[in-house]
Amino acid sequence: MIGKTSIILSTYNEAKIIKNTVKEIFEKVKNVEIILVDDNSNDGTIEQLKNFKNENLKIYERKHRGLASAFLLGMINTTGDYIGWTDSNMPQLTKYFEEMKIKLDEFDFVLLSRYVEGGGDQRSSLRILSSRILNSFCRIILGNEIKDYTSGIFLMKREVLNKGVPIAYGHGEFFIEFLYKLKKNNVKILELPYVQPPDEEGSKTASSLLRFLVLGLNYFIRILIIRFRIN
Repeated sequence: MIGKTSIILSTYNEAKIIKNTVKEIFEKVKNVEIILVDDNSNDGTIEQLKNFKNENLKIYERKHRGLASAFLLGMINTTGDYIGWTDSNMPQLTKYFEEMKIKLDEFDFVLLSRYVEGGGDQRSSLRILSSRILNSFCRIILGNEIKDYTSGIFLMKREVLNKGVPIAYGHGEFFIEFLYKLKKNNVKILELPYVQPPDEEGSKTASSLLRFLVLGLNYFIRILIIRFRIN
């Protein structure tokens, strides 16, 4: 499939890994631009890219933070025929984008999925458990057609935006709403299996458990709102 690909990255304190991620995208994805939105990192994330000479790397720095608004800002500034998103701290996932682009010959939206045959998750036990609980709740409330509502790693045709645009508030729950909106508008979605690699920092601590509980409550409330607002 011929066409330009736009990959959106959102960063906050990713100085240790971001240069490698950007390098991998340019090496693994043909005819690509990277739209990087940085949420006021204070660890030198942007400085790592100052000497990266590539006109197809566009960096947007801002003072406020938020995953959903970062994605929307990135999306507005894309120029590609295909728009994708991946985790800025997982350069090993960039290898999937060319395969995803091929699948767009038959589908409108290709989503990497841990919960279809061949997929998996190598993160900490807490992260795996929380993801499974949340996705089970999504499937019960929003429908079983999508198996991995929280992957967040995708590639889509640009015209899909005519069927739904993400709401620019919240954390990862914005992506759940985006998927549900596209599904309701009959966008052809394919889930492609992938194995999520371990967290770079290893097992999470008790402080992350508190964060999980707070975010989890926000997710569950948003999912219920999505179900009844969009219907």
